[in-house]
Amino acid sequence: MIARRQGSGPLWVRCRQLLLGVVLGVSIVSGSAAEPFPAVAAALIDADDNFPRPAATWLEVQVELSRRGFSGGSIDGIRGPQSEAALKAFQRREGLPDTGELDAATREVLLLEAPALVWASLAEADLEGLQPLEKTWLGKSQQTQLAHETPLELAAERFRAGAAFLRRINPGLDWDAITPDTLFVAPAAEFVGRLGRAARIEIRLAARILEAFDAGDRLIAHFPGSIAKKAEKRPVGELKIKVAIANPDYTFDPAVFTESAEARSLGRKLILPPGHNNPVGVAWIGLDRPGYGIHGTPDPAKIGYTESHGCFRLANWDAQTLLAIVTVGLPVLVEP
Repeated sequence: MIARRQGSGPLWVRCRQLLLGVVLGVSIVSGSAAEPFPAVAAALIDADDNFPRPAATWLEVQVELSRRGFSGGSIDGIRGPQSEAALKAFQRREGLPDTGELDAATREVLLLEAPALVWASLAEADLEGLQPLEKTWLGKSQQTQLAHETPLELAAERFRAGAAFLRRINPGLDWDAITPDTLFVAPAAEFVGRLGRAARIEIRLAARILEAFDAGDRLIAHFPGSIAKKAEKRPVGELKIKVAIANPDYTFDPAVFTESAEARSLGRKLILPPGHNNPVGVAWIGLDRPGYGIHGTPDPAKIGYTESHGCFRLANWDAQTLLAIVTVGLPVLVEP
């Protein structure tokens, strides 16, 4: 559970003043070049602004798009391919030229509904739930759950952020010494608004993108993902969702992981418990082709850059968002 502190009241003002003193001199990246500390300060000072207002930086773009179901991967304030793809998808949805630029027309419709950064803390139960992750498949199968290992890992996933970004906007914070009383700054992207109900899913393998559309053919969600390295392992064509499960366990089949020396020596399947560090993350959306599905991942930083064994991987937070809007039987069109 998160104790969320935001707004323009006295507590926010005191915390904001504290941050201004602590992070003076820190750089944050917005656009293609690093901006000095004022970019961070502005995101906090605008707690007193009137909202909504046009998104003005790439940090604000990433946060607001994430709130609306258009994921650009881990929030880091940097203009990158996944952030541009998310903005282009939003522009198409709004009937604008999909330039990937934060132009005047886009700013008129991409309105920041609240500050891009928020003060937060991790509850005692969060911290008590952390546990080391075994290195072997057998060791993982013997754990009670595959939970987060560190406070930084937990906070990064909860707030859809890059770990390096959280370190950068919280200079001097010892993440390993966090207590329930420790305040830190994070993107205000923990929650996604109501997106509606998906009527179909489209996956474009070449672009490594998954998009959801409602019954009116309106684009309601956009996520980056990872695909199989070998083309013959990529399911293409018209599929359907067969099952949708939150917090699944995982069956480790040595026959699938022939590159693993441990797998070759095991000679038997293993059942790994649920958890954020489960190989399929916190959601499994199985398709009507045996062994294939859409799921989360314990390593969101690699989304779009690494290859799976055939499934379509999403960051855990995006997999959870998708799970909430799909139903069994939903058509899934996979394009090369």
